[in-house]
Amino acid sequence: MEVKPTAVPEAKQVGEMQARWAWTEPAVWTERMLTALEVGVKGGIWFSLIDKVYRPRNLSAAFAKVKANRGAAGVDHQTIEMFEANLETNLSKVSQQLADGSYRPQAVRRQWIAKPGSKEKRPLGIPTVRNRVVEAALRNVLEPIFERDFAEHSYGFRPGRGCKDALRRVDRLLKAGNTWVVDADLQSYFDTIPQQKLLERVAEKVADSRVLELVEAMLQQEVMEGLAHWTPVAGTPQGAVISPLLSNIYLDPLDHEVAGSGYEMVRYADDCVPRARRQPQGCGSAQLLN
Repeated sequence: MEVKPTAVPEAKQVGEMQARWAWTEPAVWTERMLTALEVGVKGGIWFSLIDKVYRPRNLSAAFAKVKANRGAAGVDHQTIEMFEANLETNLSKVSQQLADGSYRPQAVRRQWIAKPGSKEKRPLGIPTVRNRVVEAALRNVLEPIFERDFAEHSYGFRPGRGCKDALRRVDRLLKAGNTWVVDADLQSYFDTIPQQKLLERVAEKVADSRVLELVEAMLQQEVMEGLAHWTPVAGTPQGAVISPLLSNIYLDPLDHEVAGSGYEMVRYADDCVPRARRQPQGCGSAQLLN
């Protein structure tokens, strides 16, 4: 007599799914959306996402995140408090502009901040509050789509993960005998990401042309530093809400390539630590990055 496996109660499956994606924005990721995320959509490509970006509840949730992160005013000199004083009107205007396609990101104000452990300084882009709200709303929509398939050994700028988690994995790998190490830091990574290739990576999972145009517009925001202003031809602005996610999207193929080659790796943003149990024959340790 054939014994059939006991069916998993649907309620338990739903509960596990909701727990796994508890960090997602409920204004966007309904139970129906999360189910599609779990089982996968046709061809692995998502359509019709722009309406989720400009949804009023999503914009309100995005502003709450921007407010919690605080931050200075951008080129329009509008503070978070000033934006909040007319919040309903401001969010309604942004929603309408996103819906009718007239939204254009404002310029990013650039300032230089000290680089920890160095005498050098690094550029920091400060978007306007309005831009930060739109970027946060867009991130609420896009992040789960890409997070679903991100490599396990990537730790930077990811929900529920942090620096200590990366250090714990480094410690476990050392104790397991992976003592050949390459410590790699991608120089000026955020400023040098090829924009067209990055957009192609986003388009591998997103087919909504309006969303792709919005991402491209954010990459090509004008930069203002004092009286100087220019439009960058590469990179994604440091300080922009969407930039950490975009930086992980661009490096994700590297993560999977290294994992598939048999090497262990820990990556935190643009800092990579590939490691192996022994040095590959006939090559230096640096070849682990090839």
